[in-house]
Amino acid sequence: MAETAKVDLVGVGLNAIDTLIPLVHFPSRGSKTEYTNASVLPGGQTATTIIACQTWGLKTRYVGKLGDDDAGNLHRREFARTGVDAHLITVPDAASPQSLILVDEGGERTVLCRRDERLLLQPENLNRDWIVNARALHVDGFETAAATQAASWARSAGVPVIADLDETYAGVDELIANVDYLVVSRDFPTRLTGERNLEQALRTAKKRFGCTLTAATLGEDGVLAWDGKQFYWSAAYRVPVVDTTGAGDIFHAGFIYGLLQDWPLDRQLDYACAAAALNCTCSGARGGIGSVAAIEELMAATPRYAVARATD
Repeated sequence: MAETAKVDLVGVGLNAIDTLIPLVHFPSRGSKTEYTNASVLPGGQTATTIIACQTWGLKTRYVGKLGDDDAGNLHRREFARTGVDAHLITVPDAASPQSLILVDEGGERTVLCRRDERLLLQPENLNRDWIVNARALHVDGFETAAATQAASWARSAGVPVIADLDETYAGVDELIANVDYLVVSRDFPTRLTGERNLEQALRTAKKRFGCTLTAATLGEDGVLAWDGKQFYWSAAYRVPVVDTTGAGDIFHAGFIYGLLQDWPLDRQLDYACAAAALNCTCSGARGGIGSVAAIEELMAATPRYAVARATD
């Protein structure tokens, strides 16, 4: 068996093909709404994070399942084009994950998902060497059992684990117990812990699961993070928003990039906010992945929604 190459980042999780439909007005129930165009683009939480990090010069690996259809072939071409070390399990006669994304005039998106259960990644689909031969592991948690297996292997090998979670999937507690950097959607910490206050929910989650960091992304309000000693709040950047699809995925990519550069936490969060903001200026989950230089230029020249501050 060939030796598994060492990479900076391995991702285990979702891919999807997005059909983006821009709308002037979001339809009301029972109405008819015209649209002028639709774009078919690659996306998916973990796949998009991996592509962004690869674009910024990190060596990356992706592990996931695809159908033997045109959508799957589009993913294969993108991984090959960008140089990602892709370990793809192909399921015959299965439809690759697809999303219909309605984007309103303010750039906010509504997502309709279709997933074939045969494409759920299982623990037995994984190879331990794919996971432990990396400097970091990123998971999204949808395929919870597989993500938990990967995170357990990473933890035992001293590989830090970053998680992007937005749902309290069955078994998610076991997964989080193996996560170092829990960077989740706005409402997830309160649903996970039962705490109504976000700051208290982040404190409780860190204490309960032993994470190095707990954080919640807040859209145009930026991100709030708790490291066990203090809160860090990084405000979002003011940009002309075309499409928010993929903003969270690119935020996670920016956070991971900064982590692997050994940047201070406040710089990690600022870079992640800027990378997400730049992506929102274009259509698609990956349409606005800029260069590191472009992101740093945005950080230097773009005003924010509020002055970033740290609170105790």
